[in-house]
Amino acid sequence: MKKLMESPRFKINVLLVFMTLFCFSLSVFRYYISETKVFFFLNWNLFLAWIPLFLSSLILIFNMKSKISVVFIIVVWILFFPNSPYILTDLFHLKARNTIPIWYDLIVILSYAWTGLICGFISLNDIEKLLSGYTKERIINGIVVLFLFMSSFGVYLGRFLRWNSWDILNNPFGLFNDIVVRFIYPLEYTKTWGVTLLMGIMLNFMYFTFKLIRNSNEKLLQPENIDR
Repeated sequence: MKKLMESPRFKINVLLVFMTLFCFSLSVFRYYISETKVFFFLNWNLFLAWIPLFLSSLILIFNMKSKISVVFIIVVWILFFPNSPYILTDLFHLKARNTIPIWYDLIVILSYAWTGLICGFISLNDIEKLLSGYTKERIINGIVVLFLFMSSFGVYLGRFLRWNSWDILNNPFGLFNDIVVRFIYPLEYTKTWGVTLLMGIMLNFMYFTFKLIRNSNEKLLQPENIDR
C-alpha cells in the first residue's frame, strides 16, 4: 500500500481527482449564485474526458498481453480520446451574463478544459508506453501525431456537426456518410480541414511539450543525476 501511494502515477491520479472536484465545485457554486445550470454540461464533458484515461489505465494495471484485448481497448480509446481536447472548444460558450462575471465563467471553462486535456495526454502517454513493446520510437511518434490529428477531426465532428462517441453505435451510417463525403470532396469542406489541421498542429505542440517536460523531470530524478 505504501509503495502504491508513493508511486508517481498514484499522485497524478489523486491530483486529477482533486482537479475534477475543484471543477465540480465551481459549477455548483455558479448554480448556487445564479440558479442557472448553464455550465453543468461541462461535468458530463469532463466525465467523457476521463474515459480514455480509464481505458489506458486498465491495460497497464492488468498488464494485458492479449493482442485482441489490447487492440479492442485501443479502438475504443480512439473513439473517446477526442473528448479530452473537445472541452477546449467550450470556450465558445463564454459571453457576458448578468448574474455571473465573465472572468468567473472563464476560470470555470479553463479549469474543465485543462483537467480534461491532462487526462487525455496522460492516457496518450500510456498508449505510447504500450506500443513501445511492439515497435520503434520513430514509428510510435508518427502514430501519436496521427492520433492527435484524428482527435482534432473528432473535435470538429463533435463541435460543428454535433456527433458524439456514442453515435458509432446509435447512427453509424449517418456518421460514416459525414466523414466519407469530406474525404471525397475535401475542397468543398475547407472549414473541416482548417479546423482539423490547425487544431491538430496545436495539440501536437502541446502534447510533445508536455511529454518533453515530463521526460526531462524523470531523467533529473534518476539516482545517477541527483547530486550527492
